[in-house]
Amino acid sequence: MNTNDTNKKLEILMLSRDHKILDGNSEVFSRMKEYAHLAEELYIVVFSKNIDSRAESRDCDNLHIHPAKSLLDMYRIGKKIIHNSKFMIHDSVITAQDPFETGLVGYLLSRRKKIPLELQAHTDFLSPYFFRESLKNKIRVLLARFLIKRADRLRVVSERIKKSVVSQIGYPESRIELRPIFIDTEKITRSPIKTDLRKKYPNHDFIILMASRLTREKNIGLAIEVFAGIMNQESGIKNPLLLIVGDGPERENLELRIKNYAVPAGRQELRNNVVIEQWTDDLVSYYKTADLFLLTSNYEGYGRTVIEAQAAGLPVLMTDVGVAAGEVVPVGDKVALVAALNKIMDNSTT
Repeated sequence: MNTNDTNKKLEILMLSRDHKILDGNSEVFSRMKEYAHLAEELYIVVFSKNIDSRAESRDCDNLHIHPAKSLLDMYRIGKKIIHNSKFMIHDSVITAQDPFETGLVGYLLSRRKKIPLELQAHTDFLSPYFFRESLKNKIRVLLARFLIKRADRLRVVSERIKKSVVSQIGYPESRIELRPIFIDTEKITRSPIKTDLRKKYPNHDFIILMASRLTREKNIGLAIEVFAGIMNQESGIKNPLLLIVGDGPERENLELRIKNYAVPAGRQELRNNVVIEQWTDDLVSYYKTADLFLLTSNYEGYGRTVIEAQAAGLPVLMTDVGVAAGEVVPVGDKVALVAALNKIMDNSTT
């Protein structure tokens, strides 16, 4: 959202798929309350498969949040808000938090009264890896190309996405707002260590940390494969640990892969050196007591955990996605990843 183009505050309708907005105790809800200060009225319609069926609308001063049971329901609620509120062409805006499904709903709503439409891009949807991942993603890319050309403004989280949209879609750079995800690096620096991984896992002499949603695009399988290849190599590191923090649809597949990984006779079993933990609110402590942060994603929008890890003083090894930082290797390049990881581990023993 951008309310700086005019001296008066706007009526804003936000379309989102982040169910955490409905949780009055969440960080996301607190952020929405801050956003509401920038608007005359801020209406948010949220559709997500994770929404509790008992979720109800919530009003907090000029912040109005409505759960939607489906995208069609999102359209109906949005239509009602536009009809019943003070929405005017020059004093309002519709902002959709992706250029896909919510973007389509936003586009249809914006056409009713010619209300300006802002689309947001939080992931690198023009990456070839995103397109190849699934049929759904192929459809989303085609939809995004159609919608973005018709949007009045586009908000992106990284320079990488901005450049892709300009070069591949031809969207005017002057209408793109680059707004990186805010990370309170000072808070990370000041935060005390509550959990010391070296004490939690005392038998391991090198701890590699990964933290993310366990989804296909994160390519954690590649990290496991690379780690298995270097685990039993002759080096100063005798018993490394790959610690994966997070949850998601790929968790069961990853656990089975770790459990059933074929290990040559006389070598350590992979499951003794790879651990998957549930997400923790004390991730800063993990950053501060691990030896390396690893990210092997096929694509990212921003890469928040990379910035957080660096703010905590943790070295980073990552694929060339999102906001590149630390040691970078090409996406999916197993050989380069093995070489870089070996180099980092060797240097840690000298």
